[in-house]
Amino acid sequence: MGAGLFWGLLLILVGLGIVIRVVFNVNIPVVKFIVAFFLIFIGIKLLIGNFHFWDKRGDENTTIFSESRVNGQEEKYKEYNVIFGSSTIDLRGIDLSESSKEINVNTVFGGCLLKVDKSTPIKIKADAAFASAKLPNGETAAFGTGRYENETFNKDTNHLYIKCDVVFGGFELRTY
Repeated sequence: MGAGLFWGLLLILVGLGIVIRVVFNVNIPVVKFIVAFFLIFIGIKLLIGNFHFWDKRGDENTTIFSESRVNGQEEKYKEYNVIFGSSTIDLRGIDLSESSKEINVNTVFGGCLLKVDKSTPIKIKADAAFASAKLPNGETAAFGTGRYENETFNKDTNHLYIKCDVVFGGFELRTY
């Protein structure tokens, strides 16, 4: 969320608040609304690790206020963020021949679908807070931690470890 988008939305909402107050005689506490919106903006900036107001962040692995499909086989991406959006991350072709891999998936006020090959050794830890984290074994974590290891997982061989944090959102791991 860039500074231009933030200030644009803020001015539109303040203008709507003034119009509603004048036309419909509904008293909206505009100052409190501005303070609340500003705090939400700062919170989002802190969650995505980008607290620069004029910095444009445009990673392929971060989805903010949009929908995306990501092919997560590239080595450089080890963390995926979904904030106020929806994302499908496809890890079905991930190469574990050289070493084990660790992937972090963070979902805040959004939805994330993670696709993994059935034969890939997987271990997942999903932490959820006021959210839904659905795992292939049927376990769903709404508040707390869900864990899953598939039949092919062995801690002594190369495997895929997925650390998932979901807050006010939804996460689902599907194996194909």
